[in-house]
Amino acid sequence: MDVKLGFGSIPKPQYIFVSKENDHCWYMLSDDGKQIPIYDRAFTGIITDIEVNKIVETSQGEAKKTDLHILADKPYIIRSGSDSYFSKSLLLSLDTLSYVQLLEPLTIAVSPGEKKIVFCTIYHPVTYRSVGVSWDGHKEIDWQALGQKVSLKINGTKTVNSQPVEMQTNTIASEIRAAFIAQSDTYLAQLKWTPQQGREYLRQKYGKRSRHHLSEKELLDFIDYLKLQLSQNY
Repeated sequence: MDVKLGFGSIPKPQYIFVSKENDHCWYMLSDDGKQIPIYDRAFTGIITDIEVNKIVETSQGEAKKTDLHILADKPYIIRSGSDSYFSKSLLLSLDTLSYVQLLEPLTIAVSPGEKKIVFCTIYHPVTYRSVGVSWDGHKEIDWQALGQKVSLKINGTKTVNSQPVEMQTNTIASEIRAAFIAQSDTYLAQLKWTPQQGREYLRQKYGKRSRHHLSEKELLDFIDYLKLQLSQNY
């Protein structure tokens, strides 16, 4: 990115907000707080970070937001409600992408739905192909866990960017698994399960003796089961 010398605007990220209106689905804010509609449906850049369930002070009080950081002609932050369909479809799409794809430019597109709903669709700007996602079982998805997984993946692409692709994949995957193992440790301690209880459940449910032998899907399923047991105890 070229640096312009001399006078200019303050070098801070430009926030983009998601909201379904009559003729647009996102907007910017002027210096005096007025909405500036963005009529284009798509935005292309390189994803540099994501903040999920970020507590933000709004005119209606505190709210949880998802901030997607993207570098284009300058830094941008796309902000949406963490519980919105836009944020959820964004997480589903990012989870589908590989570590290598997350290092490349991507196109974020808004798609209006019914009432005030806005969906997110990610496209590959070179092939024009969209990232296919499935909403099957979305009501049972642990969105907090998915957000943590996506955050680790995106942050991992930055920390190991100089390593070979195979090493990147292994390093980031290890970080994600370590985070979920730690999360299950917390739930097991709260449930006061003994190591023997844990091994017995894993043997009966998955035919495996250790969480380290579980697939990623099985590990997430195990975490969901532990959370359910906790909720029933309180």
